[in-house]
Amino acid sequence: MIDSPSAPLLAPNTRWQNVIIVTSVLIPIVVAILLYLPYDARIEGLDVSFLPHLNAILNTATAVSLSVSLWAILRGNIATHKLANTTAFFLSSIFLVSYVVYHYATPPTYFGDADFNGMLTDAEKAAAGTGRTVYVSLLLLHILAAAVVVPFVLFSMYYSLSGQFAKHKKLSRITWPVWFFVAVSGVVVYLLIRPYYGA
Repeated sequence: MIDSPSAPLLAPNTRWQNVIIVTSVLIPIVVAILLYLPYDARIEGLDVSFLPHLNAILNTATAVSLSVSLWAILRGNIATHKLANTTAFFLSSIFLVSYVVYHYATPPTYFGDADFNGMLTDAEKAAAGTGRTVYVSLLLLHILAAAVVVPFVLFSMYYSLSGQFAKHKKLSRITWPVWFFVAVSGVVVYLLIRPYYGA
């Protein structure tokens, strides 16, 4: 049995669309600025070593929530679909903050940096072999998809909250697989780089 959609929470208007567009542009810019600040401008002594592990958990939970969302909507369970999507959005938002905090507070970790000194020698690159190519390729795809998916997620949610369900359904056919890829690839990237975090 298909649940009835509830009354729209937002009125459809261009103001919300403009907010989404501005937010979608600002998020990558702010993240890039924070990540590329010189390290002497960063907070010293802040222990954020647990955050990559938390981020993997958040990405896993996001992927599970998105799976539940798809399962629910295919069965016409709108209430569960909404709850799962709201959960996925909440988890992804926490992930974004946690990701920025971690990379803001710590120097980068390099795949293949076997001595954990923050530098990658030619010998270490050679030892990492094709695994490094796979890792870097997946990481780049993950970052690109994560940047691209932001407006899709925000517009999908806006269309749902404003009762524009035909637009929501059409856009979600693109949003869901990209968002799911971002969540799953985030976990795989973590598992690949984890040995190089050091003690």
